[in-house]
Amino acid sequence: VKTMKKIVVAFILFVLFPCNIFAISASKAIVMDLNSGRVLYDLNKDEPQLIASITKIMTCLVTIMYSDLDKIVVVDEDILKAYGSSVYLEVGEEIKLIDLLYGLMLRSGNDAAIAIAKTVAGSEEAFVYLMNEYASTIGMKNTNFVNPHGLDSNGVGNTSTAYDMALLTKVAMQNETFRDIFGTREYTTKSNLKSYNWEGKNKLFSMYEYTTGGKTGYTDAARRTLVTTASRDHKDLVVVTLNDGNDFNDHKSLYETYFDQYDSVLAIDQNKFEIDDNYYKDVEFYVKNDYYALVTEEEKKDLKINITLFKYDHIYDGIKIGEAKVMLGDTLLHTESIYAKKIEVKEKEEKKEGFFSKILRWFSSW
Repeated sequence: VKTMKKIVVAFILFVLFPCNIFAISASKAIVMDLNSGRVLYDLNKDEPQLIASITKIMTCLVTIMYSDLDKIVVVDEDILKAYGSSVYLEVGEEIKLIDLLYGLMLRSGNDAAIAIAKTVAGSEEAFVYLMNEYASTIGMKNTNFVNPHGLDSNGVGNTSTAYDMALLTKVAMQNETFRDIFGTREYTTKSNLKSYNWEGKNKLFSMYEYTTGGKTGYTDAARRTLVTTASRDHKDLVVVTLNDGNDFNDHKSLYETYFDQYDSVLAIDQNKFEIDDNYYKDVEFYVKNDYYALVTEEEKKDLKINITLFKYDHIYDGIKIGEAKVMLGDTLLHTESIYAKKIEVKEKEEKKEGFFSKILRWFSSW
């Protein structure tokens, strides 16, 4: 009887106070808003572990940042050290660096990672230094890279957290070249020796229509690791799962849950941006981007815009003159730069009339 009473009470509480209860198989996970970096869900997000081939997100981004992607890579014997996932490069093969990045991300080529690292930095060790330096720069506090591919041996390998990998992906997705590679499902290219046709390993593309990118990973020690992104109705999310035997289904479930739970609110509209200001005369203020804030229905009342204008004695067209900060209560979601345009300059240009135009207008008035 007592057991039955407990069940009834639990059911009543669930009906009166509904909440999102779902189970995922991951030991660590996170859902992050790609635009603000706000964490919407986490499970042990700051606990480090081996991350396997999602390492290659950093490898790809560092390469884009530090090298000429049209450079021809001459593959040397270092690739013979690679094992596991491969694009099957051959010693002496010549191929563009940009092509290797697609092989790295779509097929998780460990041989491609080694060839890329040596081409960009001269050695794997020097490349790993760049990886760790950049990780520190963007605030990945619980991450350590020891190689560019993600393989591990006797428990030694690249370690990171769900949060750090989500943060890295947020930063990487601001780079157009990275977004293109990350979101590619199939890629065809050729070297001086052969042709390649690579299909990506990210099954979420075929499982979930709003998927925009992803990188898989697996080693016996790390188990399955996965980073994906998805967008729906001006909502952009990244999901990271570590040690997850049901990763693709879990990612789909997390996206569906948090897309439904949050609304996108147009907090900054570049076409309707206006400021009441008495300091500057004959100045038009503008922003270059829209910004959609991701909030729940209950949070909408706490959304506000704080405007800060810099005080200059002299301004010119296009000068950054301030910032619009989107706040959710005391939490900063986004900062958008405000620019100035002198109205009198614009009006003079509109009123400017050539000599022959004046003559024609004079004759037409007869």
